[in-house]
Amino acid sequence: MKVLLEKHLNILDFALSTIWRRKQKNISIFVVFSAVIFLLASFQMLTRSLTSLAQDTLKETPEILVQKLSAGRQTGLPVVYSDGLTGIFGIKKVVPRIWGYYFSEVTGANLTVMGLDFSEMPMADQIDLTLEEGRYPEKGEAGVVVGRQVEEVLQLGGRTTISLFRPDLSLKGFTVTGRFADEASLLTGDLLVTGLKEARDLFALPRDQVTDLCVYVANPREISTIAAKISDIFPDTRVLTRSQILKTYQVVFNWRSGFGSICLLTALAAFIIMAWDKASGMSAEERKEMGILKVLGWETSDLMALRFWEGVVVSVLAFITGCTLAFIHIVFFQAALFRPVLLGWSVIQPPLQLLPEFSLADLLLIFSVTVLPYLAATVIPAWRCASVPSDTALQG
Repeated sequence: MKVLLEKHLNILDFALSTIWRRKQKNISIFVVFSAVIFLLASFQMLTRSLTSLAQDTLKETPEILVQKLSAGRQTGLPVVYSDGLTGIFGIKKVVPRIWGYYFSEVTGANLTVMGLDFSEMPMADQIDLTLEEGRYPEKGEAGVVVGRQVEEVLQLGGRTTISLFRPDLSLKGFTVTGRFADEASLLTGDLLVTGLKEARDLFALPRDQVTDLCVYVANPREISTIAAKISDIFPDTRVLTRSQILKTYQVVFNWRSGFGSICLLTALAAFIIMAWDKASGMSAEERKEMGILKVLGWETSDLMALRFWEGVVVSVLAFITGCTLAFIHIVFFQAALFRPVLLGWSVIQPPLQLLPEFSLADLLLIFSVTVLPYLAATVIPAWRCASVPSDTALQG
């Protein structure tokens, strides 16, 4: 065992000197290889980071949402539906909510307007944690809480008033009473939160209707059971649990990441073709060197080990470099290259503070689709060349 280890250490030392002698060729492969791994690792890290951020942000959302459907589309939900939910054992609170989209023709941005009765919220102290400054509007007050991105899009500057158009094009004024913290920007980046009465007035909804009901459950293990009971009582409603909403985020992020990864596979395939061409298209000098080594007593297995270690050194260094650059790209540059692909090309882009999420499975996946094909592209041609008689190789 010791002799075998010393043998491979000597081969590795010779491989390092060979790499340095052909540094121009190996540096070009290293740069392209690192770039491909950087692109793949960035996509994988960004997808996991966004999913983790969505999971953390959704912790304070209602466990169950109840919405009314008509012809497969969401419509106004009668407020009296909340009375039918209070009798279900395990429900802690039912809070009516109004939300909708407001399109700003001046800025071209879609804003999300949400109306709540904050005095009815069961976790008011935790909700206040999402505020960076100010407060939520009191009952009957035409106040609104906005995010920093909404302030920038609406160009509020030092103003504390907002005017939005009702459906009949009359203006409704709001006073800005607070601003959301940037930590919750994934959900609050385009959000304006106001009172239930003010949101109903803005969207011109009937007084007996809301858009959905927020259902808070005492025991998280009973969420699916309570959701099934709600569906049985009100079969014309759509019942969404927090886990289902999180899965929707995961599907969206994974679909967009998969789309981007498929596009990057073309770059990976091009790199593998390039690596195979460079490895199989050995120069006369390289073939002569292998012939000399065979004359000196090197066996075919030794020559294959030499090329194997050359490939390992280049590919592993490229793998480490690519993953490190991907980490820096996520942490310090907030995935500036690929964030629009996963978040969409909205006018309002939240300033996300991403923490890289990476698992051993991700590393193995990237390693298997990049490093292993490259090693095959170097060892197999080396075996073909090493099988040639030494006198033939010396002839060039």
